[in-house]
Amino acid sequence: MAQHVVVVGGGIAGLSAAYDLSRAGISHTLFEKNLRLGGVVETRRHDGCILECGPDSFISAKPEMLALIKELGMEGEVIGSNDHQRTTHIIKHGKLVPLPEGVMMIVPTKVMPMVKSNLLSWGTKIRMGLEMLRQPKRYPDRSVAEFVVDHFGQETLDYLAEPLLSGVYGGDPAELSINSVLPRFAEMEATRGSLARAVMFPKRPAGPVKPGAPKGPGGSGSLFRTVASGLGSVIEALGGYANVKHAGVESIEREGNGFRVRAGGEWIDASAVIVAAPGPQAAPLIQGVDPELANIVGTIPYSSSSLVSLIYDEAKFDGQRAGFGFLVPKKERKRMAAATFVGTKFSHRAPDDRILLRCFFGGSGDEAILKESDDSMVAIAREELRSILSLTAAPLFTTVSRWPKSMAQYTVGHGKRMEEIKQRVAAIPGLHLAGNAYDGIGLPDCVRTGRAAAAKILRA
Repeated sequence: MAQHVVVVGGGIAGLSAAYDLSRAGISHTLFEKNLRLGGVVETRRHDGCILECGPDSFISAKPEMLALIKELGMEGEVIGSNDHQRTTHIIKHGKLVPLPEGVMMIVPTKVMPMVKSNLLSWGTKIRMGLEMLRQPKRYPDRSVAEFVVDHFGQETLDYLAEPLLSGVYGGDPAELSINSVLPRFAEMEATRGSLARAVMFPKRPAGPVKPGAPKGPGGSGSLFRTVASGLGSVIEALGGYANVKHAGVESIEREGNGFRVRAGGEWIDASAVIVAAPGPQAAPLIQGVDPELANIVGTIPYSSSSLVSLIYDEAKFDGQRAGFGFLVPKKERKRMAAATFVGTKFSHRAPDDRILLRCFFGGSGDEAILKESDDSMVAIAREELRSILSLTAAPLFTTVSRWPKSMAQYTVGHGKRMEEIKQRVAAIPGLHLAGNAYDGIGLPDCVRTGRAAAAKILRA
């Protein structure tokens, strides 16, 4: 069979794979059922504002996204978050409380900001101090909630871990796996015992530090980076390399040493297949290749989310300004999980005479939000912004984005699930899986899995 690769899914994982195949001169077809490429990456523009309808940035500490952007010749467009202005607030008893400086997800890296903060009680602060005395111990995989409560207590779970993780994973800490979601902290527990001691007094690496090595948790620059013109411009650039057919893939079957793929009512032969669709869509497609693999992939749960973006006239904005924005813990939450002042977090996102707010819904279990109309979603966002920020001004423009079953949930036991998936995939030459269901949900992780799949095909 002549070499021809089928890529299923036009999100950033599938597009990254197609990019490498194309540059290597490998014949391929990328199938995407929607007319728009990019999956959850979508940029809209209005009134001089850049509206990110999905992810708005990527973490600097993971290099894969930035490396791809450089290869695309777009390095000059990369901007960092305005970390000198970075204040994030947590809602507690209905009020905005600044997140103490130096908190790394759940772990304080500085003593005095935490001591002075009103976010946590003195009992919790004393518990954080005693945590410094913990000795190393390795546990079986357990939930993020169990891990956090064990180290820092219930209040830390409620007002730090849950809101911070909700914005990233849209999940319930009582179900998420510490080994899969925060593996670095699980390793600290096993090797150092105390998380606080591990982050405040990191062991120095043996030998000289290489120039340009990341400094601290966020790398040498900003904690978050993005593209000035919007992440959608990266999708547009990648799309120029992909041989795209806008058709839904219906089934994949083994045939000889290769595969047959049915898409848009027609069959196409493939020497290799990269399935870069979310787990719920990937599972039925690989049923005909390996039913057990399909069943395992099908057990990966997903949560949904929605975003409401609102543009305001800066001169008429009568609400409280709140730094980068705020997070709403589940204990305090009505419907909204977080809101971001986009122009404060990133330059070039809104003109000086506009304020752009981005409100996140979803997280721990609010699937019903997807059924609300656009007008209802905007009304809910405005009412909660009125309650939290005393904002009564009417927005000049609003837009709503919905992402059903888009955020993979790495529940307890995900590591074991991944071992089984990798073993079964390895036994099927030419079949590759990519995307956010497996080894990381962020944009750099998706890029890494897509490019790794292409690399395996090129090596073969």
